[in-house]
Amino acid sequence: MLLTVQSISELPSAASAIIEYSANHKIFLFYGDMGAGKTTLIKSLCECLGTSEPVTSPTFSIVNEYIIPNNKIYHFDFYRLKNQDEALDMGYEEYFYSDAYCFVEWPEKIPGLLPQHYINVQIKVLDDNSRQINIEKI
Repeated sequence: MLLTVQSISELPSAASAIIEYSANHKIFLFYGDMGAGKTTLIKSLCECLGTSEPVTSPTFSIVNEYIIPNNKIYHFDFYRLKNQDEALDMGYEEYFYSDAYCFVEWPEKIPGLLPQHYINVQIKVLDDNSRQINIEKI
């Protein structure tokens, strides 16, 4: 599925389309350059799923937890990891295999630890306000 978002005001409808497309998949891997809008899109996805908590980047904490009706969301930012062992040490598999939603920024930092099935989200900057979002079930 390919979406083009022309402004931040279009993110809620894009988030709804992504959640609908993903069906029962709950692990989402977000790829894109620094500043592409990964965290901003994740914020819209979390709101779409029903969290009322503030959604922020877990750059320093590595993982943030948000409560939604009947489930949780784990939001990861692996940018600061030096190697995959750091993800192993934090017990990433307990999160990935918990049946909660997992939104993962910078998954390229843990290539050998990625699950077999996930939603691949590629964000490409078109200009200051526009993004192309390619979503694929893997």
